[in-house]
Amino acid sequence: MYWIALSPSLDGERLAWTWWALRFTPRVVRVEEAILLEVSASLRLFGGRRGLLQLLLKSRTDLQPPCWAAGPTSLVALALLRCKRLSQAAPARIPDELPLELLDAAVPHVPLLERTGIRTWGQLRALPRGGLSRRFGAELLAALDAAWGERPEQYRWEVLPEAFDLDVELACLATSAPELMPAAERLLGLLQHWLQARNRGVLGLELEWTLDLRRLDGVALPPKEQLPVRTARPTQEMAHLRRLVGEQLARAKLAAPANHLRLRSLETVPWAGATASLLPQEQAEGERLHQLVERLSVRLGEDSVLVPQAQQDHRPECKQGWRPAKAHDAMPCADSDALYPTWLLPQPLRLRLQGETPCFGGPLHRLARLYRVETAWWEETGPTLRDYFIARSPQAGLVWIYRERPRQLAHGLAESGRFAWYLQGLYA
Repeated sequence: MYWIALSPSLDGERLAWTWWALRFTPRVVRVEEAILLEVSASLRLFGGRRGLLQLLLKSRTDLQPPCWAAGPTSLVALALLRCKRLSQAAPARIPDELPLELLDAAVPHVPLLERTGIRTWGQLRALPRGGLSRRFGAELLAALDAAWGERPEQYRWEVLPEAFDLDVELACLATSAPELMPAAERLLGLLQHWLQARNRGVLGLELEWTLDLRRLDGVALPPKEQLPVRTARPTQEMAHLRRLVGEQLARAKLAAPANHLRLRSLETVPWAGATASLLPQEQAEGERLHQLVERLSVRLGEDSVLVPQAQQDHRPECKQGWRPAKAHDAMPCADSDALYPTWLLPQPLRLRLQGETPCFGGPLHRLARLYRVETAWWEETGPTLRDYFIARSPQAGLVWIYRERPRQLAHGLAESGRFAWYLQGLYA
């Protein structure tokens, strides 16, 4: 058996180290001031003791390095950890020469044992077992057997929760929403550890703060207020979420001072990981587009940042709409049968005719075969009947034009009058 005992430098990092330790072994337990890991079954997977300790202790740059110790049993590892924290040198013979005050089961009996000359684990274990059990109880004898590896050590192992949901008490009352940000950052750090341990990415989360007042100026207040935050793509990166939460809190208002802050996950999905390519053009630098869109939507308002929305329609001006960029990406679709131009006019421009030839910067010369559109028969204004062409303008170059066919032609009736021609797009 090989046990590792960790003691985080900061009390607030204990839960984060517990979840981080679960990446290396399922046998993790919090005992007193320490976190205990039994890693004998994981040593080969992580390159032996040195490799596992390297990954466990030094691969987390966002957490303070913990005090640690290792031993053949959990009680020995915990005792050696306490030696380090008390700046005591570890004895030469372990566990025989370990002091009694480092064994939790022996602490209540230390004054009496020291008066009889018993000061170490080995001296205590050398006493008659029957008398030791009758005088000090079976728990002390069981602890000694476990320390020497002669009795199995039973713990209730830590298990990651199915969903992230943590509540913290604020150091002082928050009178404005931005004052919640320090506590939110701590919770977001724990969220990242949970996501990495569960191998999931977050799509939505919710901040909830508890109000310290029940009534204000005679008006009843709700006990809590919520602030949902969503992102378009699953992520384990907290930098973007911190910016989103900061932008949201900067715009939010508290109905009354808050004393607690809660963070919970609303939606998570399995994490596929981030792929890296050796090709330079695929290694994008700076902020991702969807992150910029989300951040601007929070700062400027949802109706101020729009994304294209594909629509099922054959009319070019109706193939794409615009909607607020809230949660999901939407891109316009393309029709493989039509050579659409780079630029579409906001409204089709009616062309003058020179005889039967439409003109735009001079007479237009049609180059491609017609592309026919017959649609919108369900609308009250009647069907849309168009014949599209690519044409060349003496001044504008390649243009996209169409002639509007009279509705009588759709029913096999004779044509009356000339076609109306329109310019709808320009090719770059």
